[in-house]
Amino acid sequence: MSGKPTVISTFAGCGGSSLGYKWAGFKELLAIDNNANACETFRLNFPGVPCWQRDINTVTGAEVLEATGLKVGELACLDGSPPCQGFSTAGKRVVSDPRNDLSWQFIRLLKELQPRSFVMENVSGMVKGTMRGKFNAILAGLKNAGFRVAVRLLNAMYYGVPQSRERLFFVGLRSDVPGKYEWPERRGRITVRQAIQDIAMELGDKPFNPQTKTAQAMLTVRPGSSQDQHHGHVKLAYDKPGPTLCHDFLGYFHFWHPEIHRPLNLREWSRLASFPDDFQWTDRKQDACQCIGNAVMPKQMQAVAGQLRKVLEA
Repeated sequence: MSGKPTVISTFAGCGGSSLGYKWAGFKELLAIDNNANACETFRLNFPGVPCWQRDINTVTGAEVLEATGLKVGELACLDGSPPCQGFSTAGKRVVSDPRNDLSWQFIRLLKELQPRSFVMENVSGMVKGTMRGKFNAILAGLKNAGFRVAVRLLNAMYYGVPQSRERLFFVGLRSDVPGKYEWPERRGRITVRQAIQDIAMELGDKPFNPQTKTAQAMLTVRPGSSQDQHHGHVKLAYDKPGPTLCHDFLGYFHFWHPEIHRPLNLREWSRLASFPDDFQWTDRKQDACQCIGNAVMPKQMQAVAGQLRKVLEA
């Protein structure tokens, strides 16, 4: 196989997985996502990659092939992170949540495109409790599409991300592709101190008011602890990886600096998610933090994709 392996990202978000593939040496041909803010952010950072703001239910394999100039079976990797809120342990976990069924649209595209491999990411809650049946059905669907599938829970904190964030990864090789996928080895953890200590005090887009009830309550919270009476606000511990960054619209206000009496700023959020400082965000902090909370962590995807490239190029 000559040149860089190709990848198409569905449910691409702001480009967390795309950045990981780029660092791992892949060439992205197309990104697809239904969220306007995510697509706007993606286009800021990947101007050379077409980004379709589309409902995945309306996207066909035929039009993807036409747009990319590929034939069935030529794509190296189809990537996708179907929305996970229906599976998430942080949500209501309703089995009938329609967001749980978007994985089937990914499987449909797998059948239509027949890439040499795929990577699909989702929350750990997909394999827990009442959701286990959905997991088993989706796994069977991936295998029936013609792929050998490996599945593992990976915590991002062992793959270059200063954040404890457990996610489920499916990696599939088309039945005629030789070799076996080997999961990336764990590395040492990066702490909050290592990630953000050099960032000067930045207050973000609005002056911070230390007289609010939340601010006053957080004065009594020790690093590494939370203030449950105030919507679970957490003061980060300097010498551990950060907690899982959430996608909540006001999530950025829930995480507080270990030493400076204020919430984290956007640059710190980006660092804790392994986005580089030159990654561009919109000027809407809440939207940007929501994008980060929904994203696949770039360094984690780099580790997963790097191992996949070894198999594809063997």
